[in-house]
Amino acid sequence: MKMYAAIALVLLVFSSVSVFGHCEIPCGIYGDEERFKAIAEDLKTIEKSMIQIQSLSSDPNNHMNQLVRWVNNKEKHADHIRDTVAQYFLAQRIKVPTAGDAAAEEVYSQKLSLLHKMVVYAMKCKQTVDTENVKNLHKYLDQFQKLYQNQP
Repeated sequence: MKMYAAIALVLLVFSSVSVFGHCEIPCGIYGDEERFKAIAEDLKTIEKSMIQIQSLSSDPNNHMNQLVRWVNNKEKHADHIRDTVAQYFLAQRIKVPTAGDAAAEEVYSQKLSLLHKMVVYAMKCKQTVDTENVKNLHKYLDQFQKLYQNQP
């Protein structure tokens, strides 16, 4: 019996699953402002990571552990941006306009375009240490936030 309990405990500990911050149920717990702030924080972290990677790359043999940690950090925050855009904004907050409402369809198209650009530049942030990608991502975040917050 003790062996079964030990096996069950080991399975429980090692088979745990990551829990994500948003369940895609419109519960109202997560607010738009908090999502925009979180993305802005992710951008700051990505930029700092890029700068550290560039600095430590001058002597990679002595800084390999730190380089790996900064790369992982950069990628984690870029993934967080992509997840927020897809799971929060695209899946839940951006509503499909009524057919025939040309003005609403135009705004919808603009939002989709900006969110797509954000996803693309988040990917570019993962691929490179070029801080121009962070600047572009920040630009598209600002444009999307203004458009999103001015919706009726």
